[in-house]
Amino acid sequence: MTPADATLHIDDISISFGGLKAVQAFSLAIPKGGLYGLIGPNGAGKTTVFNLLTGVYPLKTGRIHLDGRRIDGLKPHRIAEAGMARTFQNIRLFGELTVLDNVRLGCHVRGKHSLSATLIRTPHHVGQERAITSRSLELLAIFGLDDRADVQARNLPYGDQRRVEIARALATEPTVLLLDEPAAGMNSQEKLRLREMIRSIRQQFGLTILLIEHDMGVVMDVCEQITVLDYGLTIAVGTPAEIQSNKAVIEAYLGTPSELPDGASV
Repeated sequence: MTPADATLHIDDISISFGGLKAVQAFSLAIPKGGLYGLIGPNGAGKTTVFNLLTGVYPLKTGRIHLDGRRIDGLKPHRIAEAGMARTFQNIRLFGELTVLDNVRLGCHVRGKHSLSATLIRTPHHVGQERAITSRSLELLAIFGLDDRADVQARNLPYGDQRRVEIARALATEPTVLLLDEPAAGMNSQEKLRLREMIRSIRQQFGLTILLIEHDMGVVMDVCEQITVLDYGLTIAVGTPAEIQSNKAVIEAYLGTPSELPDGASV
């Protein structure tokens, strides 16, 4: 698959920290609307891949294309403007702000602002802020959180905070959404709802999704293709069924059938 054919095209990216090769020659192509997974043991390089994709870390080698446009080397905010959004393994909401204001911040990626217009509160600025508030409330309603709009984010239950973080990412109007362990800290019922939510937002927003997740029940249920990392190297790529039966994956990560989390099997 060429960069022109894939919504997200990652070609041979690498990074080292001192003598540690954190990610080595990682490549992946995801078509429009694809829902792919990235798994591996702790320290395998998964979140480092996300940090490379979003410009947090500079590439040592390789190229990244988003919708046919090369984005490696851009600043993180420029990559967000290009259409890539992410959530974090450790929730990074602004706890002292309201739920609504957290989502409004995401909408501002698409806004056009100037200091003078903000200070003077020009009609254009006021109208834009109203549109941002309206869009933010629409997103919160999709996640069943519109009645919590004025609650401080820190006061929400953990699962609701996860949903606010995803809503904020969607507020940037991405074409690619990176989800970093969205099931972390959730109970069984919340994980079931999460699976349906991921499918729903992909369809509703026309998203391409790359998912990091340790919960194999979630990964095997929602992902169409899975890439497995171990010590920064790709050791397997395939469908959920192929990954479950891959001996290298079992040895490196999944363990024996009795050790698999959440009822996944090999």
